[in-house]
Amino acid sequence: MEKLSIEKIIQNITNEIAFEAVSDDYSFTLKIEKYVPYVCGAVHDGHQFRKELWSNCLHTAYERWYEEDPATKAMVQTHPIVIAGTDSRFEYDLNRTPETAIYTDAWGKQLWKNPLSDEMHSKSLQKHHNFYKVVHALLYKLEEKFNTCIVYDMHSYNWKRWDRAVPTWNLGTTNVDEKRFENEIASWREMLENMPLPNGIVSTSKINDTFQGNGYFLKYITNNFKNTLVLATEIAKVYCDELTQTMYPEVVIAVENYLKSAVKQHAELFYKVHK
Repeated sequence: MEKLSIEKIIQNITNEIAFEAVSDDYSFTLKIEKYVPYVCGAVHDGHQFRKELWSNCLHTAYERWYEEDPATKAMVQTHPIVIAGTDSRFEYDLNRTPETAIYTDAWGKQLWKNPLSDEMHSKSLQKHHNFYKVVHALLYKLEEKFNTCIVYDMHSYNWKRWDRAVPTWNLGTTNVDEKRFENEIASWREMLENMPLPNGIVSTSKINDTFQGNGYFLKYITNNFKNTLVLATEIAKVYCDELTQTMYPEVVIAVENYLKSAVKQHAELFYKVHK
């Protein structure tokens, strides 16, 4: 893996160069082993939180981890194109608009002891801006090369906070063309439901049950790239204990192993229909 500037990353994409890099501010990673018509994204995978913010933050490291999506990059890391955030959503949220990306409160609790300065805001928003410059360049190249693309937008959620039964997997589709992509949405839901998991976990899958797919990552790509489908794919945190911060690596690996073939198969079928 290299450390590259935003300009160099975009230059590599424009020239269809295969590479794996972390941005020079360490805010995200991008791997392109080869140019294919599908992307895996994990915008909430990161936990980094820059030191100059520590003393002003009222949320503990655990409270931040609880609302992040740990291991979502690991679940799709074998695929040819993977983009993932490395910073915590508590610094800036890549799945929110620039205007709302920096929280003042988070899940009902004030985030900062004192309001952030303009300088602190600017540092965080520049990272948000840079990420989307690269996302735009990447999707532009893939639509140019293949005419169409599919993005697997990986997230997780805290199932124990719900007071009803919730699915292992939720697909949020309200902001994509559900009629045009009806078959692909249905087949992806079915694939996820058929996933074998250890420890007696039953893989259930529903559409727009716990979340509806309102994230900025999905909306940005959908609004700018008319031939790209983004599937907001949320796994309940059955792969960890969300209350004790204990990770279950055997579950993470089981998800990763299943998605190695499932994502590839689904993406290939999508491309055959929509190219």
